Amino acid sequence: MNSVDPLPVQPAATAPRQRIRFGIILLPNFTLTAFSGFVDLLRLSADEGDFSKPVRLSWSVIGETLAPVRASCGIQITPWDTYDHAEPFDYVVVVGGLLHSGPVASDATLAFIRRAAAADATLVGMCTGVFSLMRAGVLDGHRICVSWFHYWDFIERFPAADERSLVADRLFVIDRRRITCSGGRASIDVAAAILLRHFETATVQKALRILLVDDMQKGNAPQPHPPGLAPATHPKVKRAILLMEQHIGRSLPLDELARKLDLSPRQLERLFKAQTGKAPQAYAKQVRLRTAAWLLTSSDKTVADIASSCGFSDASHLGREFRKQFGLPPMMYREQRGTAAETEDSAGYDETFPGRAQAI
Repeated sequence: MNSVDPLPVQPAATAPRQRIRFGIILLPNFTLTAFSGFVDLLRLSADEGDFSKPVRLSWSVIGETLAPVRASCGIQITPWDTYDHAEPFDYVVVVGGLLHSGPVASDATLAFIRRAAAADATLVGMCTGVFSLMRAGVLDGHRICVSWFHYWDFIERFPAADERSLVADRLFVIDRRRITCSGGRASIDVAAAILLRHFETATVQKALRILLVDDMQKGNAPQPHPPGLAPATHPKVKRAILLMEQHIGRSLPLDELARKLDLSPRQLERLFKAQTGKAPQAYAKQVRLRTAAWLLTSSDKTVADIASSCGFSDASHLGREFRKQFGLPPMMYREQRGTAAETEDSAGYDETFPGRAQAI
């Protein structure tokens, strides 16, 4: 796996004379929050006072044509320029959104992304914009941040992707000239992280305060906690559970899980028991069993297929563990609960993956 190299830092005393140029591509059904959060921090950092002039940096919304692009909430934004007439950019930001409703990035968009990469622009994949960067073939050899919610979508669409390069438990990842972000509120944090490479801290902090953001989150901050986990749970425990869900088909050994969290196995065990009352491996098994229960009531997969998906050696192994947890064998559980049942044991996953019976 490649190491993560930070973007080159521009000393404040030698700030560039030319403005930093951002090109923003809005994909169909893009997420408005990700776009607005990112561009508003650019706006507030670009000028002194309350004038919002593009003095220190500039930004432009670009597209294949000048036809308006519809956000997932229905708001439409018209590109300012087309790919053929756009100026060179230091950063090209691709803002994605809904995956299952309408067209994906066009061939012209993918070609423009490749040209930007060849010109040494830093590429930023926001929310599901990372899917388009992957389709464009510009993420090879880089670590990739995806939202935990879209992790399995990513695996399904890119089965050849190296699982070790995927990060679904952090807000964003900066790996040389590739930046990938889980989306939503984290778009503000990504913008702040980029601007801190070029401007003095006070400039960025001022912009954050105007947006009523107390402080930017760093890239290693965990994505929001899974359903049913107390908000006060330690960030390392949140990340551990997200990693367990990300690796649902293969139980991570304790030492590997601890290493991913920069903890010793003993530290992780103590922290986990203090926060959840369970050892990490016991909690991981419970996560896998909850997933199996959810699949039994929301899909038509066989017990053997579910066992394989959830990291059990075979159907018999799943059956033994399932009876210990739920008091009845998997098939009886499926018959009693029914494919449309919403139960206490599976409610967390129904809420997490609405309408996605084949997410695992």
